[in-house]
Amino acid sequence: MFLKKIALAGAISLMGSAAFAACSYENTVPIKSLSAGFEAWKAVTDAMAECGNFQAELDQEFRTKQPAAFEANPSLYQIGGVSNGTITPLLNAGTIRPLDDLVAKYGQNLTPNQLIRVNDKIMAVAMMVNTQHLMYRSDVLADLGIETPSTWDDVLVAAAKIKDAGVMDYPLGATLKSGWNLGQDFNNMYAGFGGAFFNDDNTTAVNSEAGLKSLEMMKAMTEFTDPEVLVSDSTYVQQQFQQGKIAMANLWSSRAGAMNDEAESQVVGKVAMSAAPKAVDGGVPATTLWWDGIVIAKNITDEEADAAFRLAMEGLDTEMVKSANDAAIWLIPGYEPTDIAQGAIETAMANPAPPAYPSTTQMGLLHSALGNELPAFFTGERGAEETLIAITEAYETAAKEAGVLK
Repeated sequence: MFLKKIALAGAISLMGSAAFAACSYENTVPIKSLSAGFEAWKAVTDAMAECGNFQAELDQEFRTKQPAAFEANPSLYQIGGVSNGTITPLLNAGTIRPLDDLVAKYGQNLTPNQLIRVNDKIMAVAMMVNTQHLMYRSDVLADLGIETPSTWDDVLVAAAKIKDAGVMDYPLGATLKSGWNLGQDFNNMYAGFGGAFFNDDNTTAVNSEAGLKSLEMMKAMTEFTDPEVLVSDSTYVQQQFQQGKIAMANLWSSRAGAMNDEAESQVVGKVAMSAAPKAVDGGVPATTLWWDGIVIAKNITDEEADAAFRLAMEGLDTEMVKSANDAAIWLIPGYEPTDIAQGAIETAMANPAPPAYPSTTQMGLLHSALGNELPAFFTGERGAEETLIAITEAYETAAKEAGVLK
């Protein structure tokens, strides 16, 4: 419910505020950040760089690098870009610091729904909401008389029509890259089928009818995707859209603006947005709601922390939003929703089932088990039931090592 409220507040409300100057001060403390590399982070870090002495590392593999980098003493980065799914390892390791004092000092322009609290302490500042939802070529569907798909069965029927018509060899894109992406797509589909992720004793419940249905639906998707789908991440799918190679995909809303980037997209004005497809007719969208935002490392000096947070506030201001309005569904004053936000808004309003996000230790371990064990199913090395058993065993081994299970 919290994430639904945060999404609707960011996507629907027009939060007014006076724009700030380019940079209100000159930063004299060297600061580095590590975050994802999509357009929103580029806009934010570019705004931070205007203050000087700042270096941004934009890396789609940030989630695997952050834990060790922040555990170093001193930390290799002062600022981290996180989401409600990737903050967990940093929280568990105690490598990020509470921000209450810094918010009191520099956060006067933050809104309440940006303050992410854990055990009553502000541990992160959210800048945007994100969700995977349906993006589709409105011209292709219109030419073939195909209505906007509302379920995954509809998506598969539409993909078959597009392929049979000879419009595209692989009409469907999917973020099924082995590892985190594949695990997340399973979580989306599993939530859509109403599956419970865990039992009361912290064992996982994915070896279930919902688990089997999720694998069957995901395997059916691959009949219409590029054969190299196991290396397909968000950037891969984004580029497939931009190059006119696919007609549909359940892609992150943070990638929507790139569809109309005239410098790199061949399909400007042709990609429409709608709610994430449902796994079950009459059910909820098969997706999850997320936020992205900043954290500050613990293993740095108070002077560095002060400079890092102040710099972050310069990056998360109204002026940045006004120059990059379409880069994200911002939670920052000044954001004005446009057509490209429609899919995320429709998805949030349709009450997608919340799995274990914000991520718990158990969810992080399960996500890793999914990412590691699912590829064997898609390559044909292992059947569906065998795969779910392997996931369960991998999770239980990791959970025992982490002290989650006895």
